[in-house]
Amino acid sequence: MKLNEIKENEDFYYNGHGYKVFTEKFHLKRGYCCKSGCRHCPYGYDKNTDTFNKKSKNQKK
Repeated sequence: MKLNEIKENEDFYYNGHGYKVFTEKFHLKRGYCCKSGCRHCPYGYDKNTDTFNKKSKNQKK
């Protein structure tokens, strides 16, 4: 995947304030957690505690 080839309503959507929100699908295609506390983070990152709270399909045990 090329990150410049993202599709609205598949990889992101605009919230009520006009901000672009990336979907879980986009994050999985990107392949890593950016530790920004994204709303749809599939990696379970919690920005408040700087920890990962759940295992994702892509994380190694």
